[in-house]
Amino acid sequence: MLNQQKITEVTFYLLLNILNTKGRGCGSSNSMVVSDMDYKVVFAALETVCEDNISILCGPSDLPYGAVARRLVTCMREIQEHGRSLKPVIASFTAVFHHYDFDAQTPGNGYRTLAKVLLSCLMHIIHKGRYIASNYNSAFFRADHNASEIEAYCSALCQLRALLHLAEQLMSDNGYGELYSMQDGDMSRRFVQEYSSMHKACFYGRCLGFQFSPSLRPFLQTVVISMVTYGETYSKQQSGLGLAALSLLTSGKYVIDPELRGAEFERITQNLDMRFWKSFWNLTESGLLAGFSRIASYPVQVNFTLTVPPVTLHLPLASDPSLTAIVSPPIAHWGPGPVLMRLISCELREGQASEELLAYSRSDPPPITASHLPWVQTQPRSPWLLIHFHGGGFVAQTSRSHENYLRTWSKQLSVPILSVDYSLSPEAPFPRALEECFYAYCWALKNCHLLGSTAERVCLAGDSAGGNLCITVSMKAISSGIRVPDGIMAAYPATLLTTDASPSRLLTLIDPLLPLGVLTKCINAYAGADSQTVQTAAGSGSLRALGRDTAALLSDLTQGASNWIQSYLDPMRTTGGVRSLSLAQTGSAGGATRGTPASASATHCGARVDYPEGFEPLRSECLAFVRLTSCPVIRNPFVSPLLAPASLLKGLPPVHIVASALDALLDDSVMFAKKLRDMGQPVSLTVVEDLPHGFLSLYQLVKETEVAADICVEQMRIIFQRGNLRKRPKLGETSPSGSQSG
Repeated sequence: MLNQQKITEVTFYLLLNILNTKGRGCGSSNSMVVSDMDYKVVFAALETVCEDNISILCGPSDLPYGAVARRLVTCMREIQEHGRSLKPVIASFTAVFHHYDFDAQTPGNGYRTLAKVLLSCLMHIIHKGRYIASNYNSAFFRADHNASEIEAYCSALCQLRALLHLAEQLMSDNGYGELYSMQDGDMSRRFVQEYSSMHKACFYGRCLGFQFSPSLRPFLQTVVISMVTYGETYSKQQSGLGLAALSLLTSGKYVIDPELRGAEFERITQNLDMRFWKSFWNLTESGLLAGFSRIASYPVQVNFTLTVPPVTLHLPLASDPSLTAIVSPPIAHWGPGPVLMRLISCELREGQASEELLAYSRSDPPPITASHLPWVQTQPRSPWLLIHFHGGGFVAQTSRSHENYLRTWSKQLSVPILSVDYSLSPEAPFPRALEECFYAYCWALKNCHLLGSTAERVCLAGDSAGGNLCITVSMKAISSGIRVPDGIMAAYPATLLTTDASPSRLLTLIDPLLPLGVLTKCINAYAGADSQTVQTAAGSGSLRALGRDTAALLSDLTQGASNWIQSYLDPMRTTGGVRSLSLAQTGSAGGATRGTPASASATHCGARVDYPEGFEPLRSECLAFVRLTSCPVIRNPFVSPLLAPASLLKGLPPVHIVASALDALLDDSVMFAKKLRDMGQPVSLTVVEDLPHGFLSLYQLVKETEVAADICVEQMRIIFQRGNLRKRPKLGETSPSGSQSG
């Protein structure tokens, strides 16, 4: 029998390749497929590895590392018990999770993701277990290190077991093929309450990023270490480069102590306020990091910013171009104000060097034009125009943060790109960003001749929050009666800005880039539930603060070096309210509490989750306060388009969604694509493998992110090249058929 035989090396590495495929044609029909044989082989291998290790470690009494051996045996027995309990759960998932896919050619949903994440964790345990069994008597065997690794993955496996139990409850509570239960708030409340008390530090220490492409893990470790060191120094009276330098030099202890890193990251993601996240994410706007990005990306001949004043626009009605629709400037919260944009073009085109366009420029120094580069030949206007809305959770970043891939898109598609720097929350909650993006879209249609385009075909593109804005801007165009874009490319869009539970949203308990505590802060900020004193867009630029610390940089470097040295001299030093505790003190790695009774669990959570008898997930000593997204605004269809009625979605242009299998927002994409398809709307969904939310911002880091970005480019190319280009009537002009062409 399979489960009574040792698995050969060939089978093991073949299986490792199956479960951790790198770049195997992202979105292919083989993506996210966990076959019956795959999981059976994994669980059989796990059982064999556990038995082998227990047999060896409980063998002759003259084996070295007695205390470590006892730790390993305890962990192997726990892992064995978890594996035996989880095997039937995965079996039940594999039997039905194809019912939740978008279609048979696009396997991908949160249930598949959870199964894949679990099997990936098991593969790491199997690999480490085989190494321990083979090298335990080696003179170079690092006993304590390997025991700590197994303990960390044992903790992760315990927590994944809890997530799969919650997923089972979702599957039983939801309707057939439904990934969300938006009518039953009880499960969503339990999900939030479990997040608040469950131990998560193990996923940010030694196990960090185990579910993602191996080539991304060094980058994820860098991000997490940067975040925790930045959080440690956040309370100091610095910002920008000075604080970043101080953070860099205090990071040593987090490199050598993964448990401390995980505990500190858990604290930060659960309890630091929105100002911290805005400050950290906006570090990508610094001149140094932006400069590196520009060096690595394609050179372009046009790249400057615009400030468009708030004037009323007049556009032809789509149904009758002889009639005019009036588009008012954005007014929410503080009244009319300018809209900020960035124009990027790989080639200098007609209109882009005109005095009329340069009058809008807010660049300092002013943009380089044809008069500065007389040898540059001005190209004719492109028939295409790409309008881009950046991601950042509605709270952070600008077009500058996304320049690296926008420059590449402009080169690959040979198209001018207008990226909108909409006002950010919480200073500018909904609907300010939507109003500004819609106004920018209308202004671009009316002034396309200045942007180097005839706008015969217009595509909206955005990622995450920007994907949401692409959809809602199109909905607003439909409701206003003006021309809709010719297509939308939305990368991992946020289509449901609530804390409603779904299987993929369970990943927010383990995701280092999109933890639930951060997600809810962004949602509440955009909904206005956490709004601060509003201020005009002109006064809220994130770039101006970045230069204020240059004079203090040397002092920061000295202080940072002192702190780093002190961390080695005093390893028990308290940092940011988290003390580095030994396994014996905490009961498990990263400050978790093992064996918490059910009554304590109910106290932590506020609502009982009925786990299987004898099982309880690890609880954190650092409880989170997660504010439920109860503000009525979040169910506005222009905030959560997944909730929009058919009347607002009917008439949307073709929507091309590119999602990631390991993204907590995967189910947003799957359900929105299903909704459009069931309405008869043109829609496509591509699911890429092994990448986190925000993979476009990781463009050029690894091959997998480049492949995923290329898929986005191909979707936009389809939009631009669909059908024959037909000349659209100018403003006030009527097409031969009496309606606007296109």
